[in-house]
Amino acid sequence: MKFFKVRDPYIALIKAKTKENAMTIYTDTVADDDGSLSEEITEVTEIYAAIRHSRTVDADERILSIEKVLEDITNGEEMLLGMDTSV
Repeated sequence: MKFFKVRDPYIALIKAKTKENAMTIYTDTVADDDGSLSEEITEVTEIYAAIRHSRTVDADERILSIEKVLEDITNGEEMLLGMDTSV
């Protein structure tokens, strides 16, 4: 599994098998592609993703537990790990 971050138009952290799958997850869950998504999405390391995801808050504004972070990072499911909802 690979990890990707998007900076613009909205910040997101995605876990996917390929960049193309990550782009699909982004456009399905975060925002439409204005034509620049392939330039804005970059692969990051697993440790970077784990650290960033460990700072994610849940719907109740609580930081995720270590168990949840490790489960999300290590399971075989492609997913949106987090996004900046403040914009």
